[in-house]
This record gives sequence, C-alpha cells and structure tokens, in this order.
Amino acid sequence: MASLLRLSPTAPLLPFPRSSPVPRPSLPLHFRIPKPHPTNHIPCRLRYNPLPSPIRSYSKPVSGSFEPDAGGEEIQSPSLLEFVTSERVKVVAMLGLALALCNADRVVMSVAIVPLSKAHGWSQSFSGIVQSSFLWGYLVSPVIGGALVDYYGGKRVMAYGVALWSMATFLTPWAAESSLSALLAMRALLGIAEGVALPSMNNMILRWFPQTERAGAVGLAMAGFQLGCAIGLLLSPILMSQAGVYGPFVIFGLFGFLWVLVWISVASSTPQKHTQISQYELEYITKGQKLTTQQSNGPEKRSKAIPPFNKLLSKWPTWALISANAMHSWGYFVILSWMPIYFNTIYGVNLREAAWFSALPWAMMAVLGYVAGAGSDMMIKNGVSVTTTRKVMQSIGFLGPGLALIGLNSAKNPAIASAWLTIAVSLKSFGHSGFLVNFQEIAPQYAGVLHGMSNTAGTLAAILGTVGAGFFAERMGSFRGFLMFTSFLYFVSALFWNIFATGERVDYDKSN
Repeated sequence: MASLLRLSPTAPLLPFPRSSPVPRPSLPLHFRIPKPHPTNHIPCRLRYNPLPSPIRSYSKPVSGSFEPDAGGEEIQSPSLLEFVTSERVKVVAMLGLALALCNADRVVMSVAIVPLSKAHGWSQSFSGIVQSSFLWGYLVSPVIGGALVDYYGGKRVMAYGVALWSMATFLTPWAAESSLSALLAMRALLGIAEGVALPSMNNMILRWFPQTERAGAVGLAMAGFQLGCAIGLLLSPILMSQAGVYGPFVIFGLFGFLWVLVWISVASSTPQKHTQISQYELEYITKGQKLTTQQSNGPEKRSKAIPPFNKLLSKWPTWALISANAMHSWGYFVILSWMPIYFNTIYGVNLREAAWFSALPWAMMAVLGYVAGAGSDMMIKNGVSVTTTRKVMQSIGFLGPGLALIGLNSAKNPAIASAWLTIAVSLKSFGHSGFLVNFQEIAPQYAGVLHGMSNTAGTLAAILGTVGAGFFAERMGSFRGFLMFTSFLYFVSALFWNIFATGERVDYDKSN
C-alpha cells in the first residue's frame, strides 16, 4: 500500500475503521489523504492528485476553433459574442469613429467648394488649388507623426490629432470670412493634424490585435473612414440648406471635441494597461501577436528617436509600399475631390443629387473593405502565405478600379456612371488588406514612420492628381481623358507591387 500512496505532509494518515475495508485502487495513481472535514462522517477519503499536465487551462471556457501560437501551443479563438463584446473591438470602434470624423471634415470642402466658387468667382483650376490646400499640410505631418506614434504610442498622438483637426474645422468659417490666405492656412492646418490619423490607427491595431485578426481590424477601422466620406457628402448639402454653407464645419468640429473626451477616458495605449480587460482576452492577444521584444515592452523600449531613413529606403519592399500608397492616394483624392463637380458638369445634376451619386460608392467601400479584411485573415488561417495574400488583395485593389474607370468613361447617364464609380471605389478597399496592413508585417518596429513616409509620397501624388484634374478639365473641357490616364497608372502600380512586395519581416537594422 505504501508504494501506491503519496502522503501529503499537511494531511496526516488516519487509521481506517476496523469495520471498513481498505480501498485498493486498481491503477497505480498518485494519491494524498486530506484532513477530514468536521462535518464529514467518513473518517477518511482518498483524493486523486493529478500529475502535471501539458494541456493548457484557460481562465474561462470559450467556444471556437483552436490555432497555434508562436510557441507551438494552441490558442482557442473566441466565439462571435466574445469577439463583439471584447475590449479590442471597442478600441477599433473608437478608431473607426475618429477616421469617420477625419474624412467627414476633409470632404465637406468637396461639397462646399461649389457654392464658394460661385460666390467668389473661382475658376475650376483655382478650386483645385483651394481643395489641395488640405494636402499641403498633409504632406508635412505623416513622417513626423509616424515617428511620434512609434515613440509615444497611438493613443496620445491620436487624441492630439483629433483635437487639432477639429479646431481647424470649427474655425474654417471664421477663416473663410477673414481672407483667402486664412482659409488656405486653416485647411493646411487640418491636413497637418489629420496626417497622424492612419499611423496612429496602425499602431493601435498592432498593439491590440493578434496577427490573424489585423486585416479584419483594419477593415473595420477603414470602414469608418469610408462611412465618414459618405456621411460628409450626404449630410453637408442638408446642413448647408438649414444652417448655411458653413454649418457642417461647425457641427463636425464639435463632434470631434466630444470624441476626444471619450477617447482619453476609455482607451489605453496597450492591452496590458487596460483596467477592464479580461485575463483571457489579454492572453489571447499577447499569444497571437508575435511581437518583437520592443513592442511587447511598450514604453520601456521605444523606437529610435531618429529612424534609419537610409536603410528604410534601401529595400524594395519599402518602395512597393510607397508606390502603392501613392497610387491609392492619387485615385482616392481625384475621385473624392472631383466627383460632385464631375456629376454636376458632365450630367447636369444639382448639388444635392451629385452628393448622393458620389456618396453611394464610399458606403459600399466601407462594407466591402471589411469583407476583404475578413477574407484576407481567412486566407492566412487556411495556410496561404502572407505574401501571396497581400499581393492578391492589392491586385484586386488596383486592377478593379482601373477597369471600372474605363467603364465610367463610357457611361451615358448618371445612374450607370454611379454604378461604375461604385465598383471602382468599392474594389479600392481591397488595398486596405494589401499595402495598408503590410507596414506592420515587414517592419513592426518602424511601422509608424514607414507609414508616414509612404503617406508623404501619397500626398504628393494626391496634390498632383487633384490640381492636375482641375487644369486638365479646364484645358480640355472634360475629365474623361484624365480618368483614362488614372486607369493606366492603376495597371502599372499593380505590376510594380506584385514584383517587389512581400509579407515577410524585412531586416532593416542589418547593414547592407
């Protein structure tokens, strides 16, 4: 019997009653004999003391599938209900609201430019300069903002950015009534502040989501970005009719201040600093992130104050990201800035109808962007390489709009034109699961500054596209030729991306 029993040092062995048979276990298990409970009438019980098990235990049972983590163990995926109610979804929802305000604040001028041009006698080319003034500021801030995000974290930089661009939006009516230079300066300030939005979003998703959920998270956040465009285009004419041409600027600016108050109260820069996150969710995030020690340790180990720009620019994957962002921004801002005027001049529809025709594609882009993100995550979970997944998604995001713009050029009425425009803009959202999530994969320690560098290139392209479309329309009398040129650029960019892009980690710190 002594060979089958392991006595607990805290539970002395008590004699069995003479009348009771001694239990004889049929298997050589390890046992200990605990102290009997005072209310227990059985003098002694044998309790099974299991050996250490390699099987993991969780703080709470969940339903879902299993997937291996970085250490070879299995992580149980959350159920749909647990995902929807998780803290990381609340974070991405707040990011989506911020990006919605970001886009709504910039798109108001696309609608207001029509009555402002008539009131001040601006030509189409000068209207393009007024609209591009936002991009002057946006050209400066992404690189600096990206470096600040890598150093201070996305929460703090996003809060300052939203506060600043909301103030610029709120003060736009005053600037417009003061002078043209004041209006241009205020729009440039809006661009400076909004330059930190996307790097901050990328930083927060990198810290809050495991790798297998990041494309879907980016899709959710960017859905807010596109809905902000649709909301701005739809509400601006209504608000202008009720509160004057400057009404939308004041209302959207006030909403931005409200967002900042909520953000600083409920968000944290990392899951580890959040006071209400469950132990299960924290474990699920950290096991699935595959972060470097630098990101995992947060502010204790930060990125270099001066990023190694020469090393970043020495790699072809960097140039693949820069070219992709440039083309994405060119097409995005040309469509965003000129489509209301396009429908007004080509098809003769009024301002409110033009806004409706222009808004529908952005709403569809929001929906399809999340579908693309979920599909991208599913491809990776099913064993498709990250590189192949990013190339497929970005190819759809370039070739689809390129073909659709050709169809838009041949449209005979505004309904057909709107359908082609919806296809073009919707398919652009696949790029959010291509180049936009790729920063985190090839250089997580430099994701912010790399995003900022590509955003600067994108802003230059957007300025050229926005101003160039106005001059082209004024000289040639139509936008159609410029749309064909944009379609050609989409095809070239797709080829460059598929040659040089990668989904693997790039060692930027290694000397060439």
